[in-house]
Amino acid sequence: MTKIKLKNSLKRALFGAMLLTSVTAGAQDIGFSQFYANPLYLNPAMAGSAVAPRVSISYRSQWPSLVSPYTTISASYDQYINDLHGGVGVILMTDRVGDHGALSTNMLGAMYSFRFQVSSDIFLSAALQASVVNTNLRWDNYLRFPDQIDRDLGFSLATNATPPDKLSKMSVDFNAGVLVSSSHWYAGVAAAHLTQPNQAFYSEDLVPMKITVHGGGLINVAEEERRQSSLGMGSPIVSPNIIYQYQGGDHYFNLGVNLDWMPVVVGVWYRHGKIRGAEKSNADALIFMAGIQQDFFKVGYSYDVTVSKLANVTGGAHELTLGILMPVPEHKKKIRAVRCPSF
Repeated sequence: MTKIKLKNSLKRALFGAMLLTSVTAGAQDIGFSQFYANPLYLNPAMAGSAVAPRVSISYRSQWPSLVSPYTTISASYDQYINDLHGGVGVILMTDRVGDHGALSTNMLGAMYSFRFQVSSDIFLSAALQASVVNTNLRWDNYLRFPDQIDRDLGFSLATNATPPDKLSKMSVDFNAGVLVSSSHWYAGVAAAHLTQPNQAFYSEDLVPMKITVHGGGLINVAEEERRQSSLGMGSPIVSPNIIYQYQGGDHYFNLGVNLDWMPVVVGVWYRHGKIRGAEKSNADALIFMAGIQQDFFKVGYSYDVTVSKLANVTGGAHELTLGILMPVPEHKKKIRAVRCPSF
């Protein structure tokens, strides 16, 4: 075996060992870069916020330079229902880690968001979400460990690692959220994993609760309200935003600004965080986003440029989103939609 092949084998073995460690330690949630393109995952209180029926799809490939990148797909549907005085939504997400998805997590959630008017210009939504989560570990022929490597033959030895008693786990999870909005600003708080379900394979290890705080505003650069220009473009809108997340001792701040000049949307974000046990916080990534939205259709792409010490080994992250906003039914046109960024 050449040195290059041996090096690749070591990488795969170390990744297998890291994966085995990850299923025995508290799991951390997936972090999407285009937060508002995946509204139900950000905050269940955003269910029905667009009033019209809405479909949101997100695909994320994180750290593509690794042997096997983390891949996540999320799809959701939500709409406002008059008789319920609020919005309902469903979300489906699958996340795969390791060779051929050695560790996979699938989640199906449903939510209801009650909405009421606080004043002439301020609305408040409060939501509860219930989810079923299935976690699977594919052991045979998918996980590799350092003690399996023979210098000449590669992965030819038996491992001393012991598989868990069960390779599949089911759990029930609950999230909650609150969203306050006006015609020019919005703010929300969401709490995920309220009951802290146990998803460990070897022993009890509860999923830590995740707290998300997000807010921002919409600044119409022109005085006109979305007036169409001679170029077919709307009035430019600048949207500054901030998102803070805490989970299991990890802190993350995301600061960004989007420029919405219909049909073009561009944005830049900066992610800064502090990992549990670290002495100080560090810069994590710069996120560049571009999207197109026309009528009831939008598509966006973003790339995370890693600026931490992992910059030379991860390859950043790619994220692609698709959104479909169906026409507002005639009897719902008097209900005001929450104005948040598209991506």
